[in-house]
Amino acid sequence: MLELEFAEHTDVGRVRDHNEDFMGHFLPSGDAESRTHGWLFAVADGMGGEEKGEVASETAITTLLAGFRAAPRGEAHTVLMPRLVQSANITIYELGRASSPGGSRMGTTLVSCALRYDRVVVSHVGDSRCYLIRHGLASQITRDHTVVAEQVRLGILSEQEAKEASTRHLLSRSLGNDMFVSAEVTDRQVQPDDVLLMCSDGLHGPVTGSEIAEIINWNKDLNVAARKLIALANEKDGGDNVSVQLIRIRAVERMGMYRGRPYKLR
Repeated sequence: MLELEFAEHTDVGRVRDHNEDFMGHFLPSGDAESRTHGWLFAVADGMGGEEKGEVASETAITTLLAGFRAAPRGEAHTVLMPRLVQSANITIYELGRASSPGGSRMGTTLVSCALRYDRVVVSHVGDSRCYLIRHGLASQITRDHTVVAEQVRLGILSEQEAKEASTRHLLSRSLGNDMFVSAEVTDRQVQPDDVLLMCSDGLHGPVTGSEIAEIINWNKDLNVAARKLIALANEKDGGDNVSVQLIRIRAVERMGMYRGRPYKLR
């Protein structure tokens, strides 16, 4: 049986006067629901330059959680998650159009991870990230959907130029901007002692992957590790809201697939 522990913390930062980040999770009620649905964790970062960013981020999370809870039993997470992200996108898009005469723009990033058996499916839009910390090293699972990240991938900018670019926070993809959005989906196998980190850019902007791994490795209590990550982000920058979810895999249930149906591996 898949077993895990988690912690989540958010902070307004040293400069902002309100928090536009929002987080949420779904925990199965027992063994049966852990196999039919699994676990879900998600972080959203309302777009600071848009109207009602905090409403957009909360709407994204609540819509995602409600859809996950009501999903058909055993539906593949690789199919379910992009569908739920698109549902959240439409909800935010329509809410923005109806919120005032002439409508208003509402936008948010979203990163989510669904876990079941021995797999994690990460679905995201925007620049909120998911990292996998394994054997003391942090690897970034998600790709930032920003203009400069796209330019780096195309070879137009170097990594260093991207870090210094004035447009480094300009998103190329977000929820609520258009009626349809393309969510990126990644499927990975997880192992005991793996730690997944979900965060807004208030963390990964100032804090490097190696610093993230070091804090998690030295602080086995996930609540302590999350608070120290936020403290470091505020110490190095503090100009943005900071949200962190940490999920440690304690045990997995090895499964195979045959004609679309899972079966237990011995």
